[in-house]
Amino acid sequence: MNIVFLGTQGSGKGTQARLLCEKFGFFYFESGAYLRKIAQDNQEVRDMLNQGIMVPDKEMTSYLTAYLDQEHLYDDIIFDGFPRNIDQYFFLKKWLFDKKVEINLCFVLTISENETIRRLSGRRIDPETGKIYNLVTEKIPESVDVNKLIQREDDKLVAIKKRLELYNTKTKVLISEIKKDTTVYEINGERTVDEVQQELVSIIEKFKNEQTSN
Repeated sequence: MNIVFLGTQGSGKGTQARLLCEKFGFFYFESGAYLRKIAQDNQEVRDMLNQGIMVPDKEMTSYLTAYLDQEHLYDDIIFDGFPRNIDQYFFLKKWLFDKKVEINLCFVLTISENETIRRLSGRRIDPETGKIYNLVTEKIPESVDVNKLIQREDDKLVAIKKRLELYNTKTKVLISEIKKDTTVYEINGERTVDEVQQELVSIIEKFKNEQTSN
């Protein structure tokens, strides 16, 4: 089964998706991390990410399909951060259909705009390991030197607000479109990690049981 995760940045999509991958064995495709990897050798992509600008659909879909084709990955995938608009969704739907699979579930993690800004403003990255921490939502291990952690350009207020604007103008329309094809669950992301995870696991297990019984 394939799952799409949607929600504003900072809603906890990555944390929840990784936990589901550990439990069910899904492959986790996080578009932001993948684009940041590409940006290491691509100045144009790096500039767009730093400014909070969405990578054009043509380039994004090209990067996505090239990677998944290379890895022969078509099913049991959690898509985090893709698709972000209707054109990307139509592309992904057709591409999966050609592989004889589909999007089975869509989870939308919801948090308020103020909470988004609060969480993202506290996000920091270890420049040596690449591990991401959050000064607001988690306790940083004593072994980590907080003073060495850095804030990504796209986690600063101007970029955050630009990303929120993109989400409100494009992704909300996308959610309405996805509802025409598959079940969309809107999940309150302002609860504890465990509470959110329990709800997601329950939905997936119910879906799997229904598929088995059919």
